Amino acid sequence: MSSKREVRACGVPTAAPTAGVASPCINVCRMDEASGWCEGCLRTIDEIAAWASLGDDDKCAVWLRLEERRMVWDAARRSAEAAR
Repeated sequence: MSSKREVRACGVPTAAPTAGVASPCINVCRMDEASGWCEGCLRTIDEIAAWASLGDDDKCAVWLRLEERRMVWDAARRSAEAAR
């Protein structure tokens, strides 16, 4: 058995070889007031609450939004640090 993590066709990690799409949660659960995103996984509170009931296609869609948010999040953090 390979130690590499399985990846779905949509490009996101699976929870296990026979399981669905893995949660993006990294156990840093604080909501950023300005963006409305979790500081750890960048999901909204609605996405977090709905995660368990979403199908794999919808979970993949969330993961794709998270990639876009990560770019925005990282740029905002770099900008804030440069302003200091």
